[in-house]
Amino acid sequence: MTQQPLLLLDVDGPLNPFAAPKRRPDGYRTYRLRPGWWVRKQERMAAAETRLATRAKHAKRPAGRVKPLRVWLNPAHGPELLALPYELVWATGWMGEANTHIGPHLGLPELPYIAWTEMFAEDPDGLHWKTRDVVAWAAGRPFVWVDDELGPQDTAWIASNHPGPALTLHIHPGKGLLAEDFATLREWAAAA
Repeated sequence: MTQQPLLLLDVDGPLNPFAAPKRRPDGYRTYRLRPGWWVRKQERMAAAETRLATRAKHAKRPAGRVKPLRVWLNPAHGPELLALPYELVWATGWMGEANTHIGPHLGLPELPYIAWTEMFAEDPDGLHWKTRDVVAWAAGRPFVWVDDELGPQDTAWIASNHPGPALTLHIHPGKGLLAEDFATLREWAAAA
């Protein structure tokens, strides 16, 4: 039996259209989440402010007082993703926390995720910080990578360094996954 191609999913941008210009897009629901990475980031920022502050009121806020992260998710995306002929994989900075905080709101089962070697690192060739890890994780399997931060240099590098078929699908971070993106995913899987 042939393995299905991989569908590597970023959260922020494709599933959470965080850059929508004015309001939550139609079909999306608002969730206020406190993933561990967000709490740690807010605590680091508060600690930095504390070092600069001279008054006690600027002290580090406890985790329970960290402002939650606003996330917009479309519950219809879960069934649409599950209906695609792919093996779904989280390819997001949320890593395994996507299974706790994102997947349940979409009706997704626990998914494998890519554990990044170094998040947000500058790449010497100008690639997205995920690109090399994505290709290594795919290990030659066909894949589509859905992300809002992909550039032509990533697509070219993948074509030169990944032995199997691959598609980079750039998603506008203000619109999220659209019907035409799902059509592209179906068409690519049929041709792969």
